[in-house]
Amino acid sequence: MKKILALLLAASMLFSLTACHGQRGLNAFEMPEEFDESKEYNITFWSKNDTNKTQVEIYNKAISDFEKLYPNIHVNMRIYTDYTLIYNDVITNISTNTTPNVCISYPDHIATYLTGVNIVAPLEELMDNADYGLGGNKVKFDSPAKSQMILKFLEEGEINGSYYALPFMRSTEALYINKTYVERLGYSVPDKVTWDWIWEVADAAMAKNEDGTFKLNGKNVMIPFIYKSTDNMMIQMLKQKGADYSTPEGEIKIFNDDTKDILYTVRDHAEKESFSTFKISSYPANFLNAGECIFAIDSTAGSTWMGTEAPLSDICSDDIADPFETVVRVIPQFDVENPAMISQGPSICIFNKNDSGEVLASWLFAQFLLTNDVQIAYAKTEGYVPVTSKAQETEAYLQYLADSGIDNNEHYSIKIDATKLLLENTDNTFVTPVFNGSASLRNAAGQMIENVTKSVRRKQTVDEAYMDKLYSDINSLYRLDQADTSNTDKDSLGPLPAESKALLTGLIVVWIFIILYFCVKNRKK
Repeated sequence: MKKILALLLAASMLFSLTACHGQRGLNAFEMPEEFDESKEYNITFWSKNDTNKTQVEIYNKAISDFEKLYPNIHVNMRIYTDYTLIYNDVITNISTNTTPNVCISYPDHIATYLTGVNIVAPLEELMDNADYGLGGNKVKFDSPAKSQMILKFLEEGEINGSYYALPFMRSTEALYINKTYVERLGYSVPDKVTWDWIWEVADAAMAKNEDGTFKLNGKNVMIPFIYKSTDNMMIQMLKQKGADYSTPEGEIKIFNDDTKDILYTVRDHAEKESFSTFKISSYPANFLNAGECIFAIDSTAGSTWMGTEAPLSDICSDDIADPFETVVRVIPQFDVENPAMISQGPSICIFNKNDSGEVLASWLFAQFLLTNDVQIAYAKTEGYVPVTSKAQETEAYLQYLADSGIDNNEHYSIKIDATKLLLENTDNTFVTPVFNGSASLRNAAGQMIENVTKSVRRKQTVDEAYMDKLYSDINSLYRLDQADTSNTDKDSLGPLPAESKALLTGLIVVWIFIILYFCVKNRKK
């Protein structure tokens, strides 16, 4: 018994050594003086793609070109169809220290990754390094200098005072309008659209014939206004009103009277059936292209799905309406002289590893994604814009924009109009504060619009009592009242490591044997 006890105590001491390291998490990243090109590195890249094969080919070419420059770095790509799937897998892998090396993600998600100790590599030292940083002397490709990054986009990756995300592509939301139908209703499309105007036209489109079909399109289906992302809808409307949403420190401010006013407006037009959402109805582009919608709000990256000549239209050609003129505008505003529109799009984060050389190899690949060839090629696939002035100002990119409309594929006019919209309004874009829990708050913002719209369809009464319960339910559902923003600090302990759990288990077992030992001993006496 004494020997067994001694072995258990020794084992628990061994566990304690490994567990102490686990509690500290990974060591903080330290920039190596040189990149060891004699050492082989296998790095994983988690990317996001819906169904655009051209984008996958661009990623594959980028990997191939990069590996020719750095034969000792091997990049293995894993493709996801949704950002949420990436987020869930990263969270799962943090506890086992099996995160990818390079990952496409949203800053809101990265803020949650930071709850682990030194899990995500800070980028300042990497970006600013004279040899291997942006535009570095020893970088083997034409890397953009830090001064050539669009500052507005670069600043979006700052979390808790440090850069943890690098912009890869940027988009915003756009209003896609069936101009033909608007004019058929007796209206003209303004250069700057207000919320009042869009609600008025949407309601007017609900007029019906005696047989129950809609006067505007002669069909049984008409949803004048469909919004793809209700998260963005609520966030942008609050921003335009100058209303509260959250503080940079993570204090939740969304449950206010301005939010309630927005929800009542949604209620009023949902009752008239002139408004719906993607989650309730389906893709706005599908209804727009079928002549069953007038106003579709979606990302500029969704522009290749919009219009009767759209190259990526999702509906059967027989269902596409007679050709109509599609125009692109900035999303509706409360004050058209002071527009506000969200900035979004994929960002890149780099995960820390115990081998600093592996982190540097990951950084070099991430930096390669900012080169002109990759940036311009990817931007051409959808309504994205490059994140560097270096790419935006090239003759090739300017010619691409100038060739708008010469074909309905690479130069599809709606896509280029959406791209130009963001290029011309970059200074009017904004992002919401990023903190641990900001992703939940974003989901909650959209869920309130979804709930109100569904409740109206179910003939439920949406009044003050309903709003009070909605606020309470959403607060509980997304645990917004339990937000602990202190754990977004990069020095926080994060989740309990597996080694620590093993230590606690070992100690419990040791104490059980100690108690049994003394029980047996006393019984013999």
